[in-house]
Amino acid sequence: MNAPSRTRVKICGVRTLDDLLAASNAGADAVGFVFHKPSPRYLSPDAAWELSQALPAFVTSVGLFVDASVDDFCEVEEQCPTILTQLHGSEDEDTVSQCGPGIIKAVRFDEATIDAELARWGDAEDVAAILVDGSAGGEGKAFDWAALAPRVRTCDKPIIIAGGLTPQNVGEAIRVVRPYGVDVSSGVERKPGLKDPALIEALCRAVQRADAGNHTQ
Repeated sequence: MNAPSRTRVKICGVRTLDDLLAASNAGADAVGFVFHKPSPRYLSPDAAWELSQALPAFVTSVGLFVDASVDDFCEVEEQCPTILTQLHGSEDEDTVSQCGPGIIKAVRFDEATIDAELARWGDAEDVAAILVDGSAGGEGKAFDWAALAPRVRTCDKPIIIAGGLTPQNVGEAIRVVRPYGVDVSSGVERKPGLKDPALIEALCRAVQRADAGNHTQ
Protein backbone atom coordinates (compact mmCIF):
# COMPACT_ATOMS: atom_id res chain seq x y z
CA MET A 1 0.00 0.00 0.00
CA ASN A 2 1.29 3.46 -0.90
CA ALA A 3 2.19 5.93 1.86
CA PRO A 4 -0.78 8.15 2.82
CA SER A 5 -0.86 11.82 1.85
CA ARG A 6 -0.94 12.63 5.56
CA THR A 7 -0.87 10.70 8.81
CA ARG A 8 -4.19 10.34 10.59
CA VAL A 9 -4.26 10.92 14.34
CA LYS A 10 -6.42 9.15 16.90
CA ILE A 11 -6.43 10.27 20.53
CA CYS A 12 -7.61 7.33 22.60
CA GLY A 13 -8.96 7.20 26.13
CA VAL A 14 -10.97 10.42 25.87
CA ARG A 15 -13.08 10.81 29.01
CA THR A 16 -14.14 14.46 29.27
CA LEU A 17 -15.45 17.23 27.08
CA ASP A 18 -12.16 19.06 27.57
CA ASP A 19 -10.29 15.99 26.25
CA LEU A 20 -12.55 15.76 23.23
CA LEU A 21 -12.31 19.46 22.37
CA ALA A 22 -8.55 19.49 22.88
CA ALA A 23 -8.20 16.60 20.43
CA SER A 24 -10.56 17.98 17.80
CA ASN A 25 -9.20 21.54 18.04
CA ALA A 26 -5.63 20.26 17.63
CA GLY A 27 -6.58 18.48 14.43
CA ALA A 28 -7.10 14.88 15.53
CA ASP A 29 -9.07 12.77 13.07
CA ALA A 30 -10.58 10.43 15.64
CA VAL A 31 -11.17 10.02 19.36
CA GLY A 32 -11.40 6.73 21.19
CA PHE A 33 -13.80 5.78 23.98
CA VAL A 34 -12.52 2.88 26.08
CA PHE A 35 -15.25 0.40 26.99
CA HIS A 36 -12.89 -1.96 28.82
CA LYS A 37 -13.82 -1.67 32.51
CA PRO A 38 -10.40 -2.57 34.03
CA SER A 39 -8.79 0.35 32.21
CA PRO A 40 -8.17 3.66 34.04
CA ARG A 41 -9.51 5.25 30.86
CA TYR A 42 -12.85 3.41 30.99
CA LEU A 43 -15.90 5.45 30.11
CA SER A 44 -19.48 4.25 30.45
CA PRO A 45 -21.43 3.97 27.20
CA ASP A 46 -23.94 6.57 28.37
CA ALA A 47 -21.19 9.08 29.17
CA ALA A 48 -19.46 8.34 25.88
CA TRP A 49 -22.66 8.88 23.94
CA GLU A 50 -23.17 12.24 25.61
CA LEU A 51 -19.62 13.25 24.71
CA SER A 52 -20.00 12.05 21.14
CA GLN A 53 -22.72 14.61 20.57
CA ALA A 54 -20.05 17.32 20.80
CA LEU A 55 -17.85 15.82 18.07
CA PRO A 56 -17.31 18.18 15.15
CA ALA A 57 -18.10 17.02 11.65
CA PHE A 58 -15.46 14.70 10.17
CA VAL A 59 -14.01 13.70 13.57
CA THR A 60 -14.62 9.98 13.96
CA SER A 61 -15.72 8.20 17.12
CA VAL A 62 -14.09 4.85 17.91
CA GLY A 63 -15.24 2.40 20.58
CA LEU A 64 -12.47 0.25 22.07
CA PHE A 65 -13.11 -3.25 23.42
CA VAL A 66 -10.80 -5.93 24.82
CA ASP A 67 -12.01 -9.52 24.50
CA ALA A 68 -15.65 -8.51 24.93
CA SER A 69 -18.33 -11.02 23.99
CA VAL A 70 -20.49 -10.24 21.00
CA ASP A 71 -23.45 -9.78 23.36
CA ASP A 72 -21.50 -7.26 25.45
CA PHE A 73 -20.43 -5.44 22.31
CA CYS A 74 -24.01 -5.24 21.04
CA GLU A 75 -25.23 -3.95 24.40
CA VAL A 76 -22.65 -1.15 24.39
CA GLU A 77 -23.30 -0.40 20.72
CA GLU A 78 -27.00 0.10 21.44
CA GLN A 79 -26.16 2.69 24.10
CA CYS A 80 -23.31 4.37 22.25
CA PRO A 81 -23.00 3.57 18.55
CA THR A 82 -19.61 4.63 17.21
CA ILE A 83 -18.39 5.04 13.64
CA LEU A 84 -15.56 2.53 14.06
CA THR A 85 -14.82 -0.28 16.53
CA GLN A 86 -11.34 -1.12 17.82
CA LEU A 87 -10.87 -4.69 19.04
CA HIS A 88 -7.76 -4.78 21.18
CA GLY A 89 -7.75 -8.35 22.47
CA SER A 90 -7.38 -11.87 21.12
CA GLU A 91 -10.69 -11.86 19.26
CA ASP A 92 -11.15 -14.53 16.59
CA GLU A 93 -12.44 -14.08 13.06
CA ASP A 94 -16.03 -14.93 13.95
CA THR A 95 -16.15 -12.33 16.71
CA VAL A 96 -14.60 -9.70 14.45
CA SER A 97 -17.12 -10.47 11.74
CA GLN A 98 -20.08 -10.22 14.11
CA CYS A 99 -18.83 -6.88 15.46
CA GLY A 100 -18.12 -5.52 11.99
CA PRO A 101 -17.95 -3.79 9.66
CA GLY A 102 -15.60 -0.91 10.37
CA ILE A 103 -13.21 -2.83 12.62
CA ILE A 104 -9.74 -1.66 13.62
CA LYS A 105 -8.07 -4.89 14.70
CA ALA A 106 -5.16 -4.48 17.08
CA VAL A 107 -2.23 -6.90 17.03
CA ARG A 108 0.98 -7.03 19.00
CA PHE A 109 4.26 -6.56 17.17
CA ASP A 110 6.32 -9.72 17.44
CA GLU A 111 8.84 -10.69 14.78
CA ALA A 112 7.72 -14.31 15.08
CA THR A 113 4.03 -13.65 14.46
CA ILE A 114 3.54 -10.25 12.82
CA ASP A 115 3.57 -11.52 9.23
CA ALA A 116 0.90 -14.10 9.99
CA GLU A 117 -1.19 -11.54 11.89
CA LEU A 118 -1.05 -9.01 9.08
CA ALA A 119 -2.00 -11.69 6.55
CA ARG A 120 -4.79 -12.98 8.78
CA TRP A 121 -6.48 -9.63 9.29
CA GLY A 122 -5.52 -8.27 5.90
CA ASP A 123 -7.84 -10.89 4.42
CA ALA A 124 -10.72 -10.14 6.82
CA GLU A 125 -13.53 -8.36 5.01
CA ASP A 126 -14.83 -6.52 8.08
CA VAL A 127 -11.41 -5.16 9.09
CA ALA A 128 -10.94 -1.59 7.89
CA ALA A 129 -7.44 -1.14 9.34
CA ILE A 130 -4.87 -2.99 11.45
CA LEU A 131 -3.36 -1.36 14.52
CA VAL A 132 0.10 -2.57 15.46
CA ASP A 133 0.94 -2.05 19.14
CA GLY A 134 4.06 -2.70 21.15
CA SER A 135 2.38 -4.97 23.63
CA ALA A 136 -0.78 -6.92 24.28
CA GLY A 137 -3.62 -4.90 25.75
CA GLY A 138 -2.23 -1.52 24.75
CA GLU A 139 0.24 -0.98 27.57
CA GLY A 140 2.12 1.84 25.84
CA LYS A 141 5.39 0.13 24.91
CA ALA A 142 7.27 1.14 21.76
CA PHE A 143 8.54 -1.49 19.33
CA ASP A 144 10.99 -1.82 16.43
CA TRP A 145 9.50 0.60 13.90
CA ALA A 146 12.13 -0.18 11.29
CA ALA A 147 11.18 -3.85 11.36
CA LEU A 148 7.54 -3.00 10.69
CA ALA A 149 8.20 -0.49 7.90
CA PRO A 150 8.65 -2.89 4.94
CA ARG A 151 5.58 -4.83 6.03
CA VAL A 152 3.46 -1.66 5.92
CA ARG A 153 4.31 -1.21 2.25
CA THR A 154 3.03 -4.69 1.34
CA CYS A 155 -0.03 -4.98 3.56
CA ASP A 156 -3.40 -4.62 1.83
CA LYS A 157 -4.96 -2.80 4.78
CA PRO A 158 -4.07 0.59 6.28
CA ILE A 159 -1.67 0.27 9.21
CA ILE A 160 -1.98 2.34 12.38
CA ILE A 161 0.83 2.29 14.91
CA ALA A 162 0.55 2.66 18.67
CA GLY A 163 2.63 2.04 21.76
CA GLY A 164 4.97 4.46 23.46
CA LEU A 165 4.26 7.34 21.09
CA THR A 166 4.81 10.87 22.43
CA PRO A 167 5.17 14.37 20.96
CA GLN A 168 8.95 13.80 21.13
CA ASN A 169 9.15 10.56 19.14
CA VAL A 170 6.05 10.44 16.92
CA GLY A 171 7.83 12.31 14.13
CA GLU A 172 10.57 9.70 13.97
CA ALA A 173 8.00 6.90 14.01
CA ILE A 174 6.20 8.47 11.06
CA ARG A 175 9.45 9.05 9.17
CA VAL A 176 10.47 5.41 9.58
CA VAL A 177 7.14 3.62 9.18
CA ARG A 178 4.99 5.99 7.12
CA PRO A 179 1.83 4.51 8.60
CA TYR A 180 -1.73 5.39 7.71
CA GLY A 181 -2.23 6.68 11.24
CA VAL A 182 -1.00 6.92 14.81
CA ASP A 183 -2.98 6.10 17.95
CA VAL A 184 -1.88 7.80 21.17
CA SER A 185 -3.20 7.62 24.71
CA SER A 186 -0.66 7.57 27.54
CA GLY A 187 1.76 9.74 25.56
CA VAL A 188 -0.57 12.75 25.90
CA GLU A 189 -1.48 12.26 29.56
CA ARG A 190 -0.42 13.84 32.85
CA LYS A 191 -1.30 10.53 34.52
CA PRO A 192 -3.32 7.48 33.44
CA GLY A 193 -6.77 8.64 32.40
CA LEU A 194 -6.00 12.39 32.61
CA LYS A 195 -5.23 13.99 29.25
CA ASP A 196 -3.04 17.07 28.87
CA PRO A 197 -4.34 19.51 26.20
CA ALA A 198 -0.86 20.95 25.67
CA LEU A 199 0.56 17.48 24.96
CA ILE A 200 -2.29 16.70 22.57
CA GLU A 201 -1.59 19.90 20.65
CA ALA A 202 2.15 19.21 20.66
CA LEU A 203 1.61 15.70 19.32
CA CYS A 204 -0.64 16.84 16.49
CA ARG A 205 1.88 19.54 15.53
CA ALA A 206 4.67 16.98 15.54
CA VAL A 207 2.66 14.77 13.20
CA GLN A 208 2.06 17.70 10.85
CA ARG A 209 5.77 18.55 10.83
CA ALA A 210 6.68 14.95 10.10
CA ASP A 211 4.25 14.81 7.20
CA ALA A 212 5.65 18.05 5.78
CA GLY A 213 9.17 16.63 6.04
CA ASN A 214 8.17 13.38 4.32
CA HIS A 215 6.66 15.29 1.40
CA THR A 216 9.92 17.16 0.78
CA GLN A 217 12.03 14.00 0.62
